[in-house]
Amino acid sequence: MRAIVVRDEGVQIEQIDDEFLGDGPVTVDVAYSDLNYKDALAVTGKPGVVRKRPLIAGVDLVGRVAESSDDRWSVGEWLILNGAGLSETKHGGYAERAVIDAEHAVKLPEGLSPERAAALGTAGYTAALAVLRLVMEGVSPDAGPVLVTGATGGVGSVATMLLSAAGFEVAALTGRVDELGDYLRGLGADTLVAREDLANPGKPLQAATYAGVIDSVGGQILANAIAQTKPGGLVAACGLAGSHDLPSTVMPFILRGVTLAGIDSVWASLDDRADAWRVLARGVDLDQLDAMTSTINLGEVQEAGEQLLAGRRHGRTLVRLDA
Repeated sequence: MRAIVVRDEGVQIEQIDDEFLGDGPVTVDVAYSDLNYKDALAVTGKPGVVRKRPLIAGVDLVGRVAESSDDRWSVGEWLILNGAGLSETKHGGYAERAVIDAEHAVKLPEGLSPERAAALGTAGYTAALAVLRLVMEGVSPDAGPVLVTGATGGVGSVATMLLSAAGFEVAALTGRVDELGDYLRGLGADTLVAREDLANPGKPLQAATYAGVIDSVGGQILANAIAQTKPGGLVAACGLAGSHDLPSTVMPFILRGVTLAGIDSVWASLDDRADAWRVLARGVDLDQLDAMTSTINLGEVQEAGEQLLAGRRHGRTLVRLDA
């Protein structure tokens, strides 16, 4: 079978056998995966994701159960697995077959096809976790606008859709307002914020503007977003595409009671995963999802990863394993 394998000497598509996959209670015939920022790093040989080699890349997989000794899973069922060590210490979804423990796998929810679930992938699932956290912490649509940073990326695009569907006013931050403004408005953004408006160092406390923030960028943009969060607001941090630094102070947290909540999509509990996928099944406009999704095959993943890191690919990228 074919797989994208990361080795010390490089990354390439290889022919592997079942022995390479190792042992586990559930064997999956993988039909689809997708391309996330972490995938792009892994398949282009960048550090920071893969911690064991040789390893099959791909942080997501969607497929049918082929064999199972796990009582939760029967042969023929569709499952989704996001994160949980895939492409970090465990073989991932960029292979035509996977052997997994399935402890963190969820059933394909009603209302989503396997293709659409894979197109959403970790990005969509992370966005849903972040939106759920905002709502659970009491951020409501009447509290004010929610800022979404990195809004044209996978997490940001889906977060914009979900928030809009839930009745929130969405402020979408992007570095390409002129080029992708119509795209973001189509997803439900009410206002557009230019990246440069938050890119430079600012005061620890700025005009209180946003009831909540979903940030996938980090760095100075996250610091400024925190400084512009209203009293009692919540900032859900779920990515570091720009930087892992946080050049901020404690002032927004002490003087405004702002909460900074980290979103762990890799090891989220099974209950949280199931809740997130239910939110996606109900809150995503499927026509919009289809419109923002491009489809590639396994042989195109590495080139697409280069494009993603260079900022030349937005929306969602579905990877077909059978093509």
